[in-house]
Amino acid sequence: MSDLLPLFLLPGMTLGMAGLVFAVFFFSGIIKGFLGIGLPAAAMAFLTLIIDPRTAISLMVLPILFTNSLQYLRAPNPRETAREYWLFALAIVVSIFITSLYIKSFPTALLTVSIGFAMVIFSLQLLSGVKLPVTAAPVWQVGVGVCSGILGGLSSIWSPPVAMYLLARDVEKEKFISATGFLFLSGCLPLMAGLVLAGVVTTASLIQSLFGLVAVLAGFRCGELLRGRVSQRLFRLAVLTAFLIMGIRLIVTGLL
Repeated sequence: MSDLLPLFLLPGMTLGMAGLVFAVFFFSGIIKGFLGIGLPAAAMAFLTLIIDPRTAISLMVLPILFTNSLQYLRAPNPRETAREYWLFALAIVVSIFITSLYIKSFPTALLTVSIGFAMVIFSLQLLSGVKLPVTAAPVWQVGVGVCSGILGGLSSIWSPPVAMYLLARDVEKEKFISATGFLFLSGCLPLMAGLVLAGVVTTASLIQSLFGLVAVLAGFRCGELLRGRVSQRLFRLAVLTAFLIMGIRLIVTGLL
């Protein structure tokens, strides 16, 4: 067992740092299980305090893939969701793949700022309850899909535009869970492929990503259990407020 442990640790990572990374993934999994969204935003906000953004992105690949697969496949009428949002998904797939190929061309500061802006937009929109006059028209799906994909290719976070679009259309809860699961899942494979081709994701980073996956799945299950025991309104308010503060901090850090 002790011989296998180094495989899951980043170069220079101590056991104490590994414990912090595990705690970040566990907490992020709770948020994902409870709210259905927010895993990359929460994980990246904390991970970038410990490790550099590109390394953090590589560790997020498997947790994002598995949790969104669970969310989509366990939702009611997954085929109906795919038929309704296939164009949206295609826009995400193409734009996220192309953007992720050039991730190494962007400075770390730009990645940090993009993550911060994603979190600020995400939290402010949901906290304020502001709704945009959007429709199910193809132009909206393609436009929002491209924006999501570009953001996802740069930072591994493409949930804010997706969530804003669905909430603006007043999509009911179960359809919201199914649609976000499908659209988030759609971005996982091209992101992973792009990061592999860009050299960000390697065999070693995938092994290390398994470490995060175990923590996320444990947290994801806890979040599902907590959903029926804790006031979702208060928990949601606390999480979104924390996202706002952390997002502003990342923007400031990236600009300095």
